[in-house]
Amino acid sequence: MRIFVCEPAISPKGPKTLFLPPLSLYACTYSTHTFSATLPWLPPTTKPSPLSSSLSKPTPLPLTHKNPPSFSPKTLPKPSFPLKTSSLSHTHKASSFTLRSKNPISEFFPANKQNPDGDFIDYDDDDKPREECGVVGIYGDPEASRLCYLALHALQHRGQEGAGIVCVQDDVLQSITGVGLVSEVFNQTKLDQLPGDLAIGHVRYSTAGASMLKNVQPFVAGYRFGSVGVAHNGNLVNYRALRAKLEDTGSIFNTSSDTEVVLHLIAISKHRPFLLRIVDACEQLEGAYSMVFVTKDKLVAVRDPHGFRPLVMGRRSNGSVVFASETCALDLIEATYEREVFPGEVVVVDKEGPKQCIFEHIYFALPNSVVFGRSVYESRRAFGEILATEAPVDCDVVIAVPDSGVVAALGYAAKAGVAFQQGLIRSHYVGRTFIEPSQKIRDFGVKLKLSPVRAVLEGKRVVVVDDSIVRGTTSSKIVRLLKEAGAKEVHMRIASPPIIASCYYGVDTPSSEELISNRMSVEEIREFIGSDSLAFLPIAKLEKMLDNQSPNFCYACFSGKYPVEPGEVKVKKVGDFVDDGLTGSFESIGGGWVQANQTQKEEKDKEFEGSVL
Repeated sequence: MRIFVCEPAISPKGPKTLFLPPLSLYACTYSTHTFSATLPWLPPTTKPSPLSSSLSKPTPLPLTHKNPPSFSPKTLPKPSFPLKTSSLSHTHKASSFTLRSKNPISEFFPANKQNPDGDFIDYDDDDKPREECGVVGIYGDPEASRLCYLALHALQHRGQEGAGIVCVQDDVLQSITGVGLVSEVFNQTKLDQLPGDLAIGHVRYSTAGASMLKNVQPFVAGYRFGSVGVAHNGNLVNYRALRAKLEDTGSIFNTSSDTEVVLHLIAISKHRPFLLRIVDACEQLEGAYSMVFVTKDKLVAVRDPHGFRPLVMGRRSNGSVVFASETCALDLIEATYEREVFPGEVVVVDKEGPKQCIFEHIYFALPNSVVFGRSVYESRRAFGEILATEAPVDCDVVIAVPDSGVVAALGYAAKAGVAFQQGLIRSHYVGRTFIEPSQKIRDFGVKLKLSPVRAVLEGKRVVVVDDSIVRGTTSSKIVRLLKEAGAKEVHMRIASPPIIASCYYGVDTPSSEELISNRMSVEEIREFIGSDSLAFLPIAKLEKMLDNQSPNFCYACFSGKYPVEPGEVKVKKVGDFVDDGLTGSFESIGGGWVQANQTQKEEKDKEFEGSVL
């Protein structure tokens, strides 16, 4: 399973609405002076009696609805309504009321404001802000819809106007939504209609759009590339502007919810991979949004760059991934909290599993860091030990290309039983050439950074361990430096597989055409850099070392297989930045060790068979 990655609608202090029994439907709001009553929707001969403990039915009076009476606040009794919910103690704080008419019961009223007998039972507790919906997403559990149902129960306080669940069965999105509480919308029969191991759910409190069935989420939309479901918690402050723009270009809206805008933006996006369509749509949104999307095979979680609304991620004991608005939903379904979805983050979960950059362990991170739950130091030392086991060579000393090759070299030396020494001293007053944007020091950058120690190298058979090879120019200069310092033999050992493809996920690599391993065999690379032998870390051994975490890592630079299609991405060319000494992989790598020696020139065109991730 892969895991890729203006406070809205806070009600102002003021009116407090009481929903009364249907035969005397009016809304109460606090004011400071007078009490009046108008019910224009009632028959002309009907007028409400003063507020009392028996306001369940109107009292017929020979008055017209156009001439309502006024009552003095002094004679106004404390309201006490026969509602089937908790007490309305806050009503005693008001000095007076203003009764205003409300529309009669219709489909536009949320079902949760009526009990099974038809009475209105909901009310505003006081002038506290209301919650704004709750979302749930579950991937990889055969009971996904039932777990979603339970998680929505835990989030019921975030919305009581409606609930819905969308699941995926046989690549088809199935949806059940309804107005009311979760327990009112779903029963055993309905849950039986929602099989599958992938589901999203939503409980609704309307902040944009009327409270009607067609506005209850999750929404499902069909596109050329398949169906998409979405559940949204938040409020888009530029909703009206986006909707007007979309309608001007021909979009037809079916709801009054701001969430539908997102689906239309996805539809008109010019990007092809679905993930990039979501990113393109979200870049146009302003306001608060924590959303979960579902397709036939993916679960996607998105949070706005400000992180207004919460969204957390957890995992159940069977490995299934859960997203929810609050951790209480995770607790109820026995999912372990892992972290929040970060502001501005898009997290993708599918059958491929999480995809974390293996180069963090190979090159980028400091050795004392723990990255993706693993010690970087332990990983690099293990890389070196594997090199010593799989590609042994008679040598007198093991050295490293500092700094990222040091720990791997220590592992190699320990496993081979050969002394590790500092044969190259790095100047820390010159930055990493891999990261620097300038090419001005390209020709002499290695000499600026690295100085050979002749006392360590002279007359010795040297194994030099580096983290990787990209273009090969840096490696060739290092080999030349070592031989100029008196090294008898130089054997290159690379603590990563060959790099054959560019990275589009934040690593500054050159185009694939410039990667030496994409153009040459291992023997050809050895000849190019001038070493006596050359060996790369086999992918198969790398996977084995990572054990059960191996599927979580991205190996795209070694295989060319991308977890997220890069689309149209500009890649840098020679001259855009300085070579760092990293190289890449080649077209076909064997499952075993890939090694080239000086005596293996006749095999330079050999194609290595096996699998590449």
